[in-house]
Amino acid sequence: MTRTLKIDFVSDVVCPWCVVGLGGLEGALERLRGEGITAEVSFQPFELNPGMAAEGENVGEHIAKKYGSTPEQSAANRAMITERAAEAWEGFEMRMGPGSRIWNTFDAHRLLHWAGTVGAAPQRALKAALFRAHFTENRSLADAGVLADAAAAAGLDRDKAVEVLADDLYAAEVRAEEQLWRARGINAVPAVVVEGKYLISGGQPAAVFEEALRRIVGEV
Repeated sequence: MTRTLKIDFVSDVVCPWCVVGLGGLEGALERLRGEGITAEVSFQPFELNPGMAAEGENVGEHIAKKYGSTPEQSAANRAMITERAAEAWEGFEMRMGPGSRIWNTFDAHRLLHWAGTVGAAPQRALKAALFRAHFTENRSLADAGVLADAAAAAGLDRDKAVEVLADDLYAAEVRAEEQLWRARGINAVPAVVVEGKYLISGGQPAAVFEEALRRIVGEV
């Protein structure tokens, strides 16, 4: 008998650990598919820096200001996360360096919400395209053209994406979803919420997700 789990993947598209977490989750689901365990994954919005200006900030300066990290610590962390992302998500390249920038992601979340109205597969494809635009290509996620290009790369209608971005569509829905997840106690990402009540936190490897999902299946 097939068991389909409802999974909400709460994350931000400038969060490197969210790349690691998504790779780990999908790796676990691939292992479990042969046992009749599948999932419907929805991507939910979370802004790490909701007050970020449109021009963004230098990532090194941002990390130093927010976490007190030295340039050496930031470089070591980038190297470690780059390795983890490549392991978790085969073929994913992180090319972030000391000159890279971090962006306001509200419009990216509006676009992801729209993609979700089209279907789960297009939303997942857009999530991947946005991760690559930021981490691999170092493009601005505050730029409507970059976001529209990501939508096209995901197989979505570019003209419709431009319309969504220009008309401020889905802003209220995204704000409401962000408030909902924070009200439920989510204050760090990635946060993987299974069946609306089981939380798996952080950029975990596939083995950790697999063990947790097996335990959840045994309880529900």
